[in-house]
Amino acid sequence: MLRYRSAETELPGDPVQLAAGLAESGLFDQYVIYEQNGDFWFAGGALGEILVGRSEIRRRWLDEATATPLGPHPLRQVHEELNRMAVEGWNAYGWMAFEFSHLHAGRPDRAGEDDLLHLLVPHSEVRLSRKGVLIRSADQETLDALTRLLRPTDAHRTGDHGTAVPRTTAPRPVDVSDGEGRYPDMVAQAIEEIRTTELQKVILSRTVDVPFPVDFVATYVHGRSHNTPARSFLVDLGGRRVAGFSPETVAEVSADGEVVTQPLAGTRARGFGEQEDERLRAELLADPKEISEHVLSVKLAEEEMATVCRPGTVSVRDLMTIRRRGSVQHLGSSVHGLLAESATAWDVLRAVFPAVTASGIPKAPAYDSIARLEKEPRGIYSGAVLRAGSDGALDAALVLRSIFEEDGRTWLRAGAGILAGSTPARELEETCEKLRSVAPYVVPARGEGRA
Repeated sequence: MLRYRSAETELPGDPVQLAAGLAESGLFDQYVIYEQNGDFWFAGGALGEILVGRSEIRRRWLDEATATPLGPHPLRQVHEELNRMAVEGWNAYGWMAFEFSHLHAGRPDRAGEDDLLHLLVPHSEVRLSRKGVLIRSADQETLDALTRLLRPTDAHRTGDHGTAVPRTTAPRPVDVSDGEGRYPDMVAQAIEEIRTTELQKVILSRTVDVPFPVDFVATYVHGRSHNTPARSFLVDLGGRRVAGFSPETVAEVSADGEVVTQPLAGTRARGFGEQEDERLRAELLADPKEISEHVLSVKLAEEEMATVCRPGTVSVRDLMTIRRRGSVQHLGSSVHGLLAESATAWDVLRAVFPAVTASGIPKAPAYDSIARLEKEPRGIYSGAVLRAGSDGALDAALVLRSIFEEDGRTWLRAGAGILAGSTPARELEETCEKLRSVAPYVVPARGEGRA
């Protein structure tokens, strides 16, 4: 059993800047940053990895690689493979694509050819919190290098492996208009489906291409300073990069079995001054369409939580409170429960994924509607970035308010919840409001200059 070497030090500065500096240190070929309840976790390199496709699960531990056919409960297999990682006190970090939902629905043929989940058990891990810094690494040399980068006296210097604080670079705002003019037609088609089928609600999204190479680390730092997320993350893993400021969690499971999901549904813009923000807040709280959308989402979240929690423990708290998230404000609620004795955190994730607020009601017809109306697979968008531990804890953030890069393409994506009472123009406006949580803060890659 491998054991991490560890060290502790004081927190030498802003944790966002420090985590970003670790990403730029050159020590690791891939990494994940995950912000959770005020702490920033940096996971660098990989002792082991788990990838799930539509028909098999692949596991790598050091130089050993295996592949196993997927069974009827893929996330239980993921849990089992993680428990085979021979390192004491492991944590795992990574992402889960929206199309993983097709595995849950027993329709793997609709899941596409791309990987649906990618997790790493890191070679090195740093926790940056108000109480201090905990560093863990599989070897002493890397532990020493990380410790040097994070010493208070070194926090603003350039060391052998780069800088602990990235440079400041001006952003280049991205135009979020619907250039193709296709989104209102999609909404109109969805409204017709809702009026004539069992579908009650569907979230439809659109993409906005970013027409220049992006500095993801600087974009994460800049965007985080202008957002108020429930979780934030920066992922560079397996050829995919994502920086995001999630407005809500899909699943929170503590080591002692407390379970929470936080559905947000119902949106208005914010950031126009106190008086206008208050007017929009009052409008949101009085809008029948927004209230209906929220109540439907909370009801389904309760039903899903009841399948994995002890009888009588599921409850709704803070019903329809206003959650301020960057450029928008939402109606939000928290659904709580206690984990059933026979269930694990991975069963919770299976029960609530994908988030009702990013898919629809009922979920299966919503998947079909999304596949028909949207132009391309979602991938990580509206899936999850997550952190899980050997102690049974799991935390999964809904991937919204994010920027993506893969195969030489960079883009933004946002959606809106469509009900029978929706209007295409308003739903398009809502996507623009959400995109503005990220679009003004996109930093070009070095050497790109300004438009």
